[in-house]
Amino acid sequence: MQCWCFAAVWDIIDTNVYVYSNVGFYLYRQILSFLAFVLEEIVNSCSSCGPLYFFEFVSCTAFLFTLLLLILLITPLYQKVGITCWPELDFGYTVAILVLFILASVVFLADNSGTSVESTAAVFGILASLAFLVDVGLFIKTKGIPCAKKKQETTTGPVTESEKLNANGSGNE
Repeated sequence: MQCWCFAAVWDIIDTNVYVYSNVGFYLYRQILSFLAFVLEEIVNSCSSCGPLYFFEFVSCTAFLFTLLLLILLITPLYQKVGITCWPELDFGYTVAILVLFILASVVFLADNSGTSVESTAAVFGILASLAFLVDVGLFIKTKGIPCAKKKQETTTGPVTESEKLNANGSGNE
C-alpha cells in the first residue's frame, strides 16, 4: 500500500501518468501563488480597484488550479479523471497562467496605492510568474513543445517508393 502524503511525493512517480521529474515546481508555484493571493487579500482599500481585482482573480485561479493539478497528479484520482494528454494540459495551463500572472502583476505594480502590502503582493506575483516561466522553460528543454511535436509528425507526408510501378500492372517486362 502506498502512502499518498506530501512526504512521499518525491517517491511516487507512476510511469502511466505525466509528472515532472521535479514535483517541487508544483509546490513552489503553489506557495508563491498562495502568498500573492493572501497578501492581496490583506489590502484594506484601493484607489484604483480594477488592477487589484484582476490580480486577485489571477492569483486565486493560479493557486486553486495548481492545487487541483497537484492533487490529481499525486493521488490515484488521475486514473478516474480520464485525461490522457497530461503534458499538453499542463503545458497549456502553465503558459496561460504565466501570461496572466505577468500581466496582472505588472498592471498591479504600476497602478496601486503605493502601500507596502500591495507592492509585496505584486512582487510575489512576479516571483510566481518566474516560477511558471522556469517550469515552461524546463518543459520545453526536456520534452519540447507538445503541439509542435504533433504538427511535425502529421506533416511528414507519405513515404515515396524507390521503384516505380509498371503502367500495365503486370510486373514482367
